[in-house]
Amino acid sequence: MAISFKLEAFEGPLDLLLHLIEKNKVDIYDIPISLITDQYLEYLSEMEKQDAEVTSEFLVMAATLLDIKAKMLIPKQVDPEENEEDPRAELVEQLLEYKMYKFMSYELKDKAITASKAVYKEASIPDEVKEYEAPIDLDKFIGDVTLAKLKAIFDDVMQRSSEKVNEQAMKYGRVRREPINIPGKISEIRTFISENEKFSFRQLIERQPTRLNVIATFLAVLELMKTGELVAEQDGNDQDITFTKGEGNQEDAELGTEQDESYN
Repeated sequence: MAISFKLEAFEGPLDLLLHLIEKNKVDIYDIPISLITDQYLEYLSEMEKQDAEVTSEFLVMAATLLDIKAKMLIPKQVDPEENEEDPRAELVEQLLEYKMYKFMSYELKDKAITASKAVYKEASIPDEVKEYEAPIDLDKFIGDVTLAKLKAIFDDVMQRSSEKVNEQAMKYGRVRREPINIPGKISEIRTFISENEKFSFRQLIERQPTRLNVIATFLAVLELMKTGELVAEQDGNDQDITFTKGEGNQEDAELGTEQDESYN
């Protein structure tokens, strides 16, 4: 079967063989060696007619194909105890490896084209950002205290408060809760700070009459720690968290709620 060639510049003999296999739509694992060899030699002949340089590697592959073709023509002696190796096996392995690297090169080429269309800018930081200094050093005010430790005490107090039953309130139907807001709790804690030089978190939480007060107090403490008005300390992992008055300014305590917003 003759095949017409448009003499393309193949990168090597394996590239030419892959082209012939795809052109004939044959299985790479079951190459019709006679057909492919004839077409391969025909291509080399066309190269010589057009005075194209035929490199030694193309000639070596031609000799390899002829050798495989000769082995395929030799009558086989069937021996059930011996597995005869296919003469094409080594060539198939080379073709598969070359095909893998060829597709990898296509992938890298696509990435290079995509990268060439991108414009990169070196990182730059505005002077205002470089010169910015946080008004409060949170590490200084929080120290070794973590939210996990605060939450552990909070959960313990909430558990105790849930076990308490107001027997007087049980005599009535619906008891309306008194509105409680976080800004009001912050003011209350500020007053407590002015009267107590040092106090524990548990001491502050346990003095709250209801669970709603406990929650509001907990949120108020977090806000005051953020603004630096409270400094938290803890001597050890099993010790209670204590607070002292910090250097924070009351003007820094900005809440996302209005003064009249309450928890109902």
